[in-house]
Amino acid sequence: MSALPQQQTAPRTPRVHLDRNTPAVLRFEGGESVSGELQVISLTGGLLSLPAPLERGSQVKLMFLIRPGSVLAGAEMLSPVTNTLQPFRFISLGQKERRKLEAIIPLSVYQDITEPNWMKKLRVASDHRYEPRRRHVQLVAVGMIALITLGLASAMYLRHFQLLR
Repeated sequence: MSALPQQQTAPRTPRVHLDRNTPAVLRFEGGESVSGELQVISLTGGLLSLPAPLERGSQVKLMFLIRPGSVLAGAEMLSPVTNTLQPFRFISLGQKERRKLEAIIPLSVYQDITEPNWMKKLRVASDHRYEPRRRHVQLVAVGMIALITLGLASAMYLRHFQLLR
């Protein structure tokens, strides 16, 4: 009996949902431009909030500013998701721009798509192994305070009886 073929699917490209407003400008070949906000970004494309959807397949120069610097890339507009949200894919992304995007995508996102599950479990287990044991430290501190208190009480008790004699 032969085994069923395994489906080889490429892992999904990591995406970052941007918390703050990230203005973006789309410039058409004719010179006209449209302003919007970048909502989601990845190394292959992203999601823009626009006043009105653009025609699917429109090619634009996309400009936006992120923490590592400004990004200028060629993009193709995809089918709108809603009246204001429209995805795009990069059709030209320079090496410098790619490095800037990689700088805002957390390393943990890459690990999620490249590590097998058993390796993730091992990493989680070993991370807990080296955490400081706060409960242990708290118990030692309480024990030390109790011991000091007992010592002081004993010293006062003995001194009290010496004064009575």
